[in-house]
Amino acid sequence: MRHLLSLFDVSASETQEILQIAERLQADWVAKKTSTLLAGRVMALLFSKPSLRTRVSFQAAVAHLGGSSLYLDKDVGWGHRESDADFNRVITQYLDVIVCRTGDHEILVRLAQENTCPIINGLTSLEHPCQALADLYTLQQLRHGRLNGQKIVYVGDANNVARSLAVACAQLDVAFSLAAPAKYQLEQTFVEKLRKHCPQAQIELGENPAQAVRDADIIYTDVWSSMGQESEQEERRVAFADFQVNAHLMSLAPPTARFMHCLPARRGEEVTDEVIDGPQSIIVQQAANRMHAQKGVLAWILG
Repeated sequence: MRHLLSLFDVSASETQEILQIAERLQADWVAKKTSTLLAGRVMALLFSKPSLRTRVSFQAAVAHLGGSSLYLDKDVGWGHRESDADFNRVITQYLDVIVCRTGDHEILVRLAQENTCPIINGLTSLEHPCQALADLYTLQQLRHGRLNGQKIVYVGDANNVARSLAVACAQLDVAFSLAAPAKYQLEQTFVEKLRKHCPQAQIELGENPAQAVRDADIIYTDVWSSMGQESEQEERRVAFADFQVNAHLMSLAPPTARFMHCLPARRGEEVTDEVIDGPQSIIVQQAANRMHAQKGVLAWILG
């Protein structure tokens, strides 16, 4: 039995396999072919954080493949009505797979240790692997199947999305560059772990977004203050003032560069309207691909 708590849990070839499955299943969906791949399988979404794209894309994905889903919010009592161990051991008797969206990554790790069904990370404060898989799948579509030699420039906070994206890029021979203030860079321990996991990783860290985007294929950003960081919002707004993705920054990149954002966006902060709504933006295709990439994850993890 496999879990997908982090992209460190899978090899480069397995990541490629997930994207290949996603491509086949998307082709079937476009052709309106009915699938019974997950017929009789039950997926639970165990969420302690709000969600739009993760929730709806996973529920749509499993329905398209013939399975069913349950949305389990705070009303099920997870984490406060009974011990985690009791909750975890019981819930997996009913399910084939759990997608968990929570804050502390260690909660997810404990869930996986105590469960007898596969666990998929739907987001923690440490990583967001399903988002990164959809992002690389989108780049693959954009470049007609070619990933090697491409470059993603991430402008902003080195958060959970940035970490997972860095791992996915390293696995698939995509260069990854992060432009952020020194205080908000990727941790050295993470970079060392990444280089050990993927010795071929092409990773650059810097504090100059104008320089970083000059050879970018994708310019990517996310909110400066993630869920749980509301108290730091003003401090971060000041720190990232020179890291906004705007028309000027986009003009410094090649004209073929495209803009990505994992959403939701705080328009006027990390990105301006003219960029996110502009001709180089591919945020809608990127968001739509969450469903297709997650079909690949579900089919892969459930065999």
